Amino acid sequence: MVVRFPLILILAGAVALPAQASRDVPEGYRRVAKQAGIPAQILYAVALTESGARVRQHTRPWPWTLNVAGQGYRYATRENACRALRQFLRTTAPRRIDVGLGQINLGWNGHYFSTPCDMLAPYLNLNVAASLLRQRFERWQNWQEAVGRYHRPAGGKPAQRYRQTVFRHLRGLSS
Repeated sequence: MVVRFPLILILAGAVALPAQASRDVPEGYRRVAKQAGIPAQILYAVALTESGARVRQHTRPWPWTLNVAGQGYRYATRENACRALRQFLRTTAPRRIDVGLGQINLGWNGHYFSTPCDMLAPYLNLNVAASLLRQRFERWQNWQEAVGRYHRPAGGKPAQRYRQTVFRHLRGLSS
């Protein structure tokens, strides 16, 4: 079942965001970011940009999100998303599929996971997203550049546009 406009509070496993604190970075994101040595606000802003869905008048990362050849899909459960992912893999090249909270690309970064459906595990997905952000930061020594190259490692205009979107989300967060 594809969920286009979810009406429930997103729990994302233990990566929950309390309804009254929509501008705060959830504790799960803080823990993952701290372990990776990256700013929690940046990790959360990336997740908002990658998999954000409107829920109760707020945008929240949605863990069971797929992007296949540029088309976004949101599923009500991890099981539904996994079933869809397996189906898409029959017809779509892995480099055209992004998965989960951080929209990790299956073709380029699927090796970080035991199976494609493991990419839908919220904390595993966030850990890989945080690791990729950290790698970009180590290479460029600049969080703006790291964020842009998270989306497009080659940089350029697409990375710049993406960076602007992430930093727009970042400005809306509490520190």
